[in-house]
Amino acid sequence: MPELPEVETVRRVLAPQLCGKRITGLIAVRPQVLAFPGAEQFRDGVVGTSFEAVDRRGKFLLFRLRNLRTLTVHLRMTGTLLIEPPENPVVKHTHVIVALDDGRQLRFTDPRRFGRFWLTGAGEPDTVSGVHRLGIEPDDPRLTSAYLQRLFAGRRKAVKECLLEQSGIAGIGNIYSDEILFAARIHPARSAGSLSGGEWEVLAVVIPVVMAYYVEKNAISPDDYLAGRGTDYRNTPFLNVYGRAGEPCRNCGTPLQRTVIGGRSSCFCPVCQKPG
Repeated sequence: MPELPEVETVRRVLAPQLCGKRITGLIAVRPQVLAFPGAEQFRDGVVGTSFEAVDRRGKFLLFRLRNLRTLTVHLRMTGTLLIEPPENPVVKHTHVIVALDDGRQLRFTDPRRFGRFWLTGAGEPDTVSGVHRLGIEPDDPRLTSAYLQRLFAGRRKAVKECLLEQSGIAGIGNIYSDEILFAARIHPARSAGSLSGGEWEVLAVVIPVVMAYYVEKNAISPDDYLAGRGTDYRNTPFLNVYGRAGEPCRNCGTPLQRTVIGGRSSCFCPVCQKPG
């Protein structure tokens, strides 16, 4: 699933290409993708207006429209958004096509079919997409040791599972929780209640640094993004632990190990991230 760095990459690629462009049409090949308020109302709410800005909140993209509506998108597991010339073949699993006034099309493709669009009106609170339940962003100044301890200290749940809770910190998923805990030298299976004050301090420093690092490592040009079909830009070469079980730790050379925590795969160094 795309996490904050990947979604921010999509935002940075799309925003300069979309802002100021008028929507001239919308085709919902799979209407279920338009989760709210329904396909016809959705189409009526966007056709004829223009893109003003593209924002991000956690793993959500928020397209601000000139008519003061907000088009919210969650890519989920396999969703991609590409701006393509109309002559490009429409590939399999393309579920939504948004026509732009410059002739190009914004296409949403999703093989797993979990991605969703929501449209909310001017001044209307978004209580349908899940954005309203998100916690603070990783770069929010409020993300302090005290904030983390208020949320998680004393809990028996593994610290990795706590980092995945979007109601606490928005945008961290399976990949970057592993990377954060490796940078903080904290074993992912440790209970949140076992962390010391000093370890919470380290986490508060590491979380924004790690997320910002991978945002920058994901940087890609619009042409390369399109050529890679919106997926060939991931941070794989720069990941320290995620997906590298059996490979040597880049700190100490010890083979990395894999475990399952809360039903999610997790990789760590048994030397750098001691369990106790």
